[in-house]
Amino acid sequence: MNQLTLTASHGLEARSWAMLPPLGNLDAYITAVNRFPLLTLEQEQDCAKRLRDQNDLDAAGQLILSHLRLVVSISRQYLGYGLSHADLIQEGNIGLMKAVKRFDPEQGVRLVTYAMHWIKAEMHEYILRNWRMVKVATTKAQRKLFFNLRSMKSQMLSEDAAQHGDLHDQLTQKQIDDIAQSLNVKREDVIEMESRMVAHDVVIDPLPEDDRDDLSHPMLQLSDSSHEPTAVIEAHRREALSSVGMLSALESLDQRSRRIVEERWLKVNDDGSGGMTLHELAAEYGVSAERIRQIEVSALKKMRKALEAA
Repeated sequence: MNQLTLTASHGLEARSWAMLPPLGNLDAYITAVNRFPLLTLEQEQDCAKRLRDQNDLDAAGQLILSHLRLVVSISRQYLGYGLSHADLIQEGNIGLMKAVKRFDPEQGVRLVTYAMHWIKAEMHEYILRNWRMVKVATTKAQRKLFFNLRSMKSQMLSEDAAQHGDLHDQLTQKQIDDIAQSLNVKREDVIEMESRMVAHDVVIDPLPEDDRDDLSHPMLQLSDSSHEPTAVIEAHRREALSSVGMLSALESLDQRSRRIVEERWLKVNDDGSGGMTLHELAAEYGVSAERIRQIEVSALKKMRKALEAA
């Protein structure tokens, strides 16, 4: 029997999932996954219950195999980011496995509906980790823009061209407002994400031996001044000021001023956040936030004088 066919009583063969072509041969892989028939509602329910109640891994394999084509279909939506199609599929398959593991047949929905969220979530995370060296989407609003702005912009520009014959690649102010309203984000966020997404990264590959005279190569635009004598002296001075000099400057302050400076400028928590705010310090010392700010300014001036004299 062919390894990709159905058996009469158990659906997909238990071991067929392990015999898929490697993702390196993408065409063969896609052809193989498209051969797996979709499960009927009854078959899906049976497999899901066997997995949930008996931890039946063969049932899990059947659920995964029958939905691999869904991963391939979703992955095509994200090819515009310039990432490997095979890698997108691989990440989507991870999302599918997570969905199968968590799927409850009593929820009243088909696995295809439930799995789409998990598949897209894994692909989104992969794209955000790898699309740019400088991360472009770190907040909820930015993520929403990152995955919707490109398609919305393309649609709006196409409609403009069709209606007015105006070919351009920049969003108008009205279009920016429309996108911000549609996605419930600030128009400033739309403008910022648009500028980031149209920017291009410069890839600095090692300079080939036969291109040493090519002055336009990005590598030759970088200079390393770290070993110049003046730079070495300045580095040692900065290091001294940042350690001994800073400690000496802090010791010149009274206890309250020192704590305010440390909380406002020097404290970094494990999660990357800073110390206390002006209002938190004001509540602790029983004064106004403006008074805390005045103490902070005065303390920083005193520290600056101490560092200059060091």
